[in-house]
Amino acid sequence: MTETAYIYDAIRTPRGKGKKDGSLYQASPIWLARTLLKEMQQRHHLDTSLVDDVVLGCVTPVGEQGSDIARIAVIDAGWAQSVAGVTLSRFCASGLESINLAAAKIMSGMEDMWLQAA
Repeated sequence: MTETAYIYDAIRTPRGKGKKDGSLYQASPIWLARTLLKEMQQRHHLDTSLVDDVVLGCVTPVGEQGSDIARIAVIDAGWAQSVAGVTLSRFCASGLESINLAAAKIMSGMEDMWLQAA
């Protein structure tokens, strides 16, 4: 069992209003998540087949961001088919809970590398 899990980088989606007069009106949830994944891959010249899981915190997984947006974003970003994705909803603590889950998986030895997106 590993005693620690490390965070090497953090990328966050832009924040703003998704309403008709908001700055993110035309940005779909899948586009936002895909942009995160592609940026992470480019920044680190990441071989995505080495990633075990993408853990995504999503406050309200309904409508366009319903289902398993983490897995859909993995596919949409062109990552390796072997990369899993899980979406967590804990309202305002979704990002924090996704970090906790991913760290626990690494520390227990269940997984070696993951990406937590918020």
